[in-house]
Parts: sequence; structure tokens; C-alpha cells
Amino acid sequence: MYGFYGIDQYFLILVVPALLLSLWAQFKVKSTFAKYSKVRCSSGISGAQAAQLLLQANSISNVSIENVAGSLTDHYDPSHHKLRLSQPVYGQATIAAVGVAAHETGHAIQHARGYGPLALRSVLVPVANIGSSIGPWLAVIGMAMSFDFLLNIGIMLFAGAVAFYLITLPVEFNASSRALAILSQNNVLSNEELQGVRKVLSAAAMTYVASALTALMSLVRLILLSQRRRR
Repeated sequence: MYGFYGIDQYFLILVVPALLLSLWAQFKVKSTFAKYSKVRCSSGISGAQAAQLLLQANSISNVSIENVAGSLTDHYDPSHHKLRLSQPVYGQATIAAVGVAAHETGHAIQHARGYGPLALRSVLVPVANIGSSIGPWLAVIGMAMSFDFLLNIGIMLFAGAVAFYLITLPVEFNASSRALAILSQNNVLSNEELQGVRKVLSAAAMTYVASALTALMSLVRLILLSQRRRR
């Protein structure tokens, strides 16, 4: 055992497989997005237009749609009621653009409907920021200096960050489900095009699963290392 940031059996058994899954998920989402970014929608609807349609279908009028720089930088900002779509999504009439825009609009719909897990995730944001940045370091110092209270605080803080990753999963899956349902009900895309959207959203969902698994396995590893030190 070489310490928390070294190579140990727990790292090899628990964390490495999760990291490999994360790498595969990142490759999958980029390749899937790139593939369906080349497939135009038969209706000619752009990502921004699809987002506006979904907002109108849910009687949401207080959310503005903005174009932001970058690729796959799309997100919904609940504090300012802004839906920010990246350049490859905002003005493009492709399967990938409509899928990503619809997914992010799903978060705006969640916010408007008071979706519980989304509210909980928002509450956990500061906990996650502190826990992920400070928690592991406190745990390492606690183990190195045999300060059990510091070790326990570090583990608890990091556990808060892990909770954020876990609660993100139902939030993301629900947003995609809402998006697909509305796209289907409004006949925005054909059945074949909807299958393409599902593939884009499934690839994106796998990145969240991989991130949550990596965080969880890192926490389990930290707990196991602390237990070994105390024996």
C-alpha cells in the first residue's frame, strides 16, 4: 500500500475499472454526437427551435435560450432561467442538435415542475464542490498523521460529493425521458430519427453513470484504506 494517491490493491480493483469505463463513455458520447451531427432532421428544425417548441408545449415562458461558445457545453441555468446551447447545437438542424437541446430543455421543465431530485442536486452543489476538493486531502492528512477525527471529516465531506453524483443520475435520466416523450408526442422527428436521438442521449447518460461509479469506488477505496490503517 502506497497511500491514497499511490497504487494499491483497492485502486487497481475498484478505481481503475471505473476510470476505464469513464474513458470509454467519453469516447462514446463524442463519437455518437459526431455521427449524428452529420444527420439532418427531415423537418429542418434546429436545436434552438426544438428547445423553444418544448418550452411552449409545457407553457414555460420565463426561460430564455442563449448561444454559448464551445462544444457539448450545453446546460440549463436554473438560477437565471437560461437555457444555454453550444454552437453545434443552437443553430444546427441535426439529430444530435435536437437531442441535446431537448435534453437540456428537460431540465428546464423539471425546474418548472418542481422536480424533487433536481432541487436536491442544487442544494448539494456547494457540498459537492467542497467535498470533492477538500475531502480527500483531509482524509489523506488524517491517515498520515493518525488524526482520526480529520480522517472522518474528510470521508464525510467526500461522501457528500458522491451523493451529488448519485442524485445526478435520476435527474439526467428523467430529463432525457421527458425530452423523448415530448418530441414523440409533437411529431417533431420521425421514428427513425427518434432512435438516433435515443442513441445520443444514451451515450451521454453513460458518462454520468461512469462519473458516479468512479466517485463511489473512490469513496469505498478511501473507507477501506482507513479501516486497514486502524487495524
